[in-house]
Amino acid sequence: MSMIAAFYSNKSVLITGATGFLGKVLMEKLFRTSPHLKVIYILVRPKSGQTLQERVFQILNSKLFEKVKEVCPNVHEKIRPISADLNQRDFAISKEDMQELLSCTNIIFHCAATVRFDAHLREAVQLNVIATQQLLLMASQMPKLEAFIHISTAFSNCNLKHIDEVIYPCPVEPRKIIDSMEWLDDSIIDEITPKLIGDRPNTYTYTKALGEIVVQQESGNLNVAIVRPSIVGATWQEPFPGWVDNLNGPSGLIIATGKGFLRSIKATPMAVADLIPVDTVVNLTIAVGWYTAVHRPKSTLIYHSTSGNLNPCNWYKMGLQVLASIEKIPFESAFRRPNADFTTNTFTSRYWNAVSHWAPAIIYDFYLRLTGRKPRMLKLMNRLLRTISMLEYFINHSWEWSTNNTEMLLSELSPEDQRVFNFDVRQLNWLEYIENYVLGVKKYLLKEDLDGIPKAKQHLKRLRNIYYLFNTAVFLIIWRLLIVRSQMARNIWFFIVSFCYKFISYFRASSTLKV
Repeated sequence: MSMIAAFYSNKSVLITGATGFLGKVLMEKLFRTSPHLKVIYILVRPKSGQTLQERVFQILNSKLFEKVKEVCPNVHEKIRPISADLNQRDFAISKEDMQELLSCTNIIFHCAATVRFDAHLREAVQLNVIATQQLLLMASQMPKLEAFIHISTAFSNCNLKHIDEVIYPCPVEPRKIIDSMEWLDDSIIDEITPKLIGDRPNTYTYTKALGEIVVQQESGNLNVAIVRPSIVGATWQEPFPGWVDNLNGPSGLIIATGKGFLRSIKATPMAVADLIPVDTVVNLTIAVGWYTAVHRPKSTLIYHSTSGNLNPCNWYKMGLQVLASIEKIPFESAFRRPNADFTTNTFTSRYWNAVSHWAPAIIYDFYLRLTGRKPRMLKLMNRLLRTISMLEYFINHSWEWSTNNTEMLLSELSPEDQRVFNFDVRQLNWLEYIENYVLGVKKYLLKEDLDGIPKAKQHLKRLRNIYYLFNTAVFLIIWRLLIVRSQMARNIWFFIVSFCYKFISYFRASSTLKV
């Protein structure tokens, strides 16, 4: 029997961020492997027109929880939603709910965070730093608490090339940042943000690093651990391959490629695409909760949930696998297709990349107007290009993460636990995973019928033809301007025409001789 599954039986678990991608998969796995788990408290932000229980039923009615309902039919009775707002003091939790949380909670999984790369520093500090601080204060008042597991990110220290499983200091203490957010106005914060984040690319990675320091400084006597996942993608194996429900990570890029919006991307082809399946992260997180509660390590252990050091796949190979999966062609054939283009890091390529995306979008919107439909392509393209610009940093760099603690934990598990809570990414087959990922995006995220693939291919072909037509037109216009203004261009043009004429004449003559 699984020791980890047995450990969670009859436990009361608090999950923040339970309505998010990672939080849902974490809940599902806990209930499926430990159906006798007592209760899972989830912090839910009030939503107009929908009760807390209605939001719970909405989560449970998704495809993700189908297997859970078979092993735990009363799962809806074991989820206790707590009205809470992480932007408010004490999370705006009522006294009755707070008392229940403080007196009953055994395990905390802190998954809540803002994952917006372009979030204002005040918002990012509130959700990624202050909320963590307040949750730790709550945890310190829980007499039955056995473990506090904080979900961070492997990119919290992305300003370093090699990242160990340690907490790195920041130039400015988190408490000073927190205090300054209370009295500085937005204009001053905007001015000092670049200086504060330094060589990190955005407020997300910076505030997640601050959050880790808060965990280290203010955890007191709590049994605390930190899990650092890299780019979290669709499920690998559980509860079934390819499940995904948000646009974060590569999902948005897969949609843009599959719909024909994305023709090229500014990337370093050989950079490692450190993608990690969400169920792998969840399995590690649950195992960390067990190990932290049972073994009570003397210091805060950090666990990297990454793939690049154990089973690397670069962005070029990843892109070809996506292309092969979308167009249903053999992987080897994707090498000969011009659909994926990794441009160089120059101003010219950046400018041309933007123009070559915008112009076909404008043409397609014009076509939609002519057919009486609402134009939408330019708006979608603007959103896409904005998203890609925020991802550029991560698809142009590679990192080395040490995984000593993660490998140590794997060795501590029994063979049964290694099977039930598998987080050994070395077993991952990338080609199979990406194919399931692409199908999962279409089925679960876009909610499209897989029978519509031939129609989707026709749509893709139509957009590709617009792209080629635009590029050809621009080339001819530029070449025409060069011929008018440059004697050298005219000489080259006449040479090409003459060469083609001679080749055709030679070919005709050869055909006549053969006859």
